[in-house]
Amino acid sequence: MSPTRRMDQRIEDVARDHFGYDDLRPGQADAVRSVLDKQDTLAVLPTGLGKSAIYQIAGLLTEGPTLVVSPLIALQQDQVESIEEHEAGSAAHVNSAMRAAARQEAFEELEEGALEFLFLAPEQFANEETMARLRAAPPSLFVVDEAHCISEWGHDFRPDYLKLGSIIEELGRPTTLALTATASPPVRTEIVERLGLRDPKIVVHGFDRPNIWLGVETFVEGVHEEGAKREALIQRVVDAEGSGIVYVATRRHAEEVAEALQGRGVAAEAYHAGMKDGEREQVQGAFMADEVAVIVATTAFGMGIDKPDVRFVFHHDISDSVDAYYQEIGRAGRDDKPARAILFYEPKDLNLRRFFSGAGEIDVDEVAQVVQTIRNHDEPIDPKELGDETGLPQARLTRTLNRLEEVDAVDLLPSGEVVDDVRADDLDAVVEKAVEAQDHQRKYAQSRIEMIRGYAELRDCRRNYLLNYFGEAREGPCGNCDSCDAGIAAGVDETSDRPFPVNAQVQHAKWGAGTVMRYEGEKMVVLFDTVGYRTLVIDLVREENLLQEAG
Repeated sequence: MSPTRRMDQRIEDVARDHFGYDDLRPGQADAVRSVLDKQDTLAVLPTGLGKSAIYQIAGLLTEGPTLVVSPLIALQQDQVESIEEHEAGSAAHVNSAMRAAARQEAFEELEEGALEFLFLAPEQFANEETMARLRAAPPSLFVVDEAHCISEWGHDFRPDYLKLGSIIEELGRPTTLALTATASPPVRTEIVERLGLRDPKIVVHGFDRPNIWLGVETFVEGVHEEGAKREALIQRVVDAEGSGIVYVATRRHAEEVAEALQGRGVAAEAYHAGMKDGEREQVQGAFMADEVAVIVATTAFGMGIDKPDVRFVFHHDISDSVDAYYQEIGRAGRDDKPARAILFYEPKDLNLRRFFSGAGEIDVDEVAQVVQTIRNHDEPIDPKELGDETGLPQARLTRTLNRLEEVDAVDLLPSGEVVDDVRADDLDAVVEKAVEAQDHQRKYAQSRIEMIRGYAELRDCRRNYLLNYFGEAREGPCGNCDSCDAGIAAGVDETSDRPFPVNAQVQHAKWGAGTVMRYEGEKMVVLFDTVGYRTLVIDLVREENLLQEAG
């Protein structure tokens, strides 16, 4: 038997004996093989395709402990219970809410070699005791679950995600596996760069969820009465069968919509970050046990939720990106039975998303103050001390430090401390680069809003739009969205009339380098490195010679 076949046989045996898989799906098998070959791997597989099984199988077949970075305590607990249920090795999670004795026991088991899987949130690495324990028993496999959080959350309210690359380095560069259900090409690039993955194998498989019907219901101010959108959504939920999730943008909307549904006889509950942990756990448990039919939630709900029979996901408010929207609707129909995803769209809703994406400016004087304060210290400085000395709010300081790290002006150490990386560089030049980096980040975030607006206002096959966004080509109408039902989805291949092929590298005189992402009738979408997504009229591109093929 060849070495490759022996490896495949071992994978098949573990998959069958511990997890009940007759066969692994292609994306799962490819990722497991890559990890066992000790190759850094990024696996982008849709919700419900069994991403957790990848690191669980690979961890069992890899000598030494597996460290899993997971964003939520509830998700960590679910993953530990799943491993124990499948008798796939010993597992534990460590978090700030645990008693000291429980933490001590978990780390002792790790050091004794009795623990196969240890789950941590990224913030735990700032704890020196945690890092000391991990150095004493370094992992052989480092897993970043829900890796899109690096891009979605790392830049603002969970900056510890951006430090994971230095953590991996400090732990001796174990084989690294990043897992996510939704990552467009630029997000994949950021994950690879932030984690410092070495010549990674990138596995992208099966984004299409053909059992989910896609639709948008549009409500225009001045045409529809005030409140028409919410009433339409509530009626859709009342008429729907089975359990479902309604996503909203704010905590207030969650409470209001849940209360309105309760008034119509629907067993609905709100779920948002403003609730106490115990309350959220109770609501989630009731939903999983079918005691609650509908959850009305902000994006605080859903990550790691494995409820196969969710029959619908409705959006009361538009998501801030196609990435987020696809992640959220992917929680429907995980049993492969028909499900529905409807966005209730009011153009003015985009104003809230644009406001959030436009927030977070950094001030030139404040950046200079931060850099100078860091340079005044000969030793690394703790962010809390830095905040006290500069007087900046924590969120603004975090944003500034992230931009300074992006331009290689500072190093954010695994301990959380900050050190100047280019002390000799001109202060004004460093500040200018950091402000430019923030401007690029803001423009990119706003361009992603334009892409979700494009989906909402699309008069073509919605599934093709989504799949193309994630770099997965599909020809012809899908036959399972509102555009296809209405007969307005184009089925004609117009590739011969395109000035550049999809994925071509192009250059714009003002916006610089870019990648051709998709064509929409008479328009084309290009992702530029500096300003994000831009939609251009094809005739103008030709007439004005707006784009050149990159050399």
